[in-house]
Amino acid sequence: MASRVLLSLSRIVKPRPPVPLFRTALRSSSTGGGIPTDEEQATGLERKTLQALKKGEDPYSIFKPKNYAGTKDDPHIVPSIGNKRLVGCICEEDNTAIIWFWVHEGNVQRCPSCGSHYQLVHHELPH
Repeated sequence: MASRVLLSLSRIVKPRPPVPLFRTALRSSSTGGGIPTDEEQATGLERKTLQALKKGEDPYSIFKPKNYAGTKDDPHIVPSIGNKRLVGCICEEDNTAIIWFWVHEGNVQRCPSCGSHYQLVHHELPH
């Protein structure tokens, strides 16, 4: 008797769709959903660096340094946050010895061995 009542009720009541076990969170990103890009999820110092790179700036000397002739008119630029910096010069391409010397802020200075010119330029860190 009870089975007939349950069977008749199951025909009257509409079945509900199955409930998913896991509900995925909707992400709102500029790419129209899905996985966020590096720029969207970056925070703190990484975000500042990415924004500076978009503007074409090089805040932490990430890019390869520019080539300079090393003459008195076009010296190698040495960035520094202080007023002096230790520089190593490999005077010849196949040389195994490095000539170390200090470059001070102010005038252009030259390598004591090969004569290449270096100039210290004050560099501010962005943070």
